[in-house]
Amino acid sequence: MRRKDREITDFNEIADILQRTDTIRLGIHDDPFPYVVPLSFGFENNNGTIEIYIHGAKDGRKHTLLDRNNNVCIEASIFHRYFDLGSDLTTEYESVIGFGTAEVIHGLQAKYALDLICTHCGFHGYNYDTRALEFMRIYKITLSSMTGKRRSV
Repeated sequence: MRRKDREITDFNEIADILQRTDTIRLGIHDDPFPYVVPLSFGFENNNGTIEIYIHGAKDGRKHTLLDRNNNVCIEASIFHRYFDLGSDLTTEYESVIGFGTAEVIHGLQAKYALDLICTHCGFHGYNYDTRALEFMRIYKITLSSMTGKRRSV
């Protein structure tokens, strides 16, 4: 990272940013360009490893690409405000970038993941029809590395 003074390396601070973020962008390999899709998500800290959960319909470009190559990048950011420094404009923000692998999960693990997604989206304990799981693909993304960045004025 070029601006080490803005880098966040503390695991708990990075997890806090993810907790306060409502959308991640998922970067997936495609040819000739990467494919990036915004997603709602849930996550947890599993003994010092961040595991992110996402879902979607059973078919689509995201799934086709992940079947080919499950190495992914996630980006999460919180925009706070633009700030006028007098002779320069800047932005206050916090962000996280992580790299990892995505795997399809099923059964009780998929239900647990959907519960985490609902909770992160503000619907803790939501009573959904579990038959909906039959029409979804749910992924667990295990991050192998991540870093954060913050700009405060």
